[in-house]
Amino acid sequence: MSKPQYWQEVPIATVAFGASALKVQTGLWRSSRPVIDTEKCISCYKCWLQCPDDSIATDETGKVSGIDLFFCKGCGICAKVCPADAITIYPESDFSDEAGKTGEHPGEVGAHVK
Repeated sequence: MSKPQYWQEVPIATVAFGASALKVQTGLWRSSRPVIDTEKCISCYKCWLQCPDDSIATDETGKVSGIDLFFCKGCGICAKVCPADAITIYPESDFSDEAGKTGEHPGEVGAHVK
């Protein structure tokens, strides 16, 4: 069976010309935000291994240090797999008064879940 003609004409799963996945701020889609309690974290890397968006940040010593909100979509997988209960998920609207480093406006995306 041959592929339909449209299959060859329409690019599937592509990134816009001139962009890369590393420059696309997908964290703006988030309606929930994980927060890591670094005092409870045992740096087992289960969150890092399971995160579908490469959003778990580590410091220069290799210890889990936080969440890269540029990519994080708030799926909550990290909190589910954390054996130390060091990750808590909060509504993004709880952070509406926070200024984003990358032009992000926390709470805007999550405003619908207040």
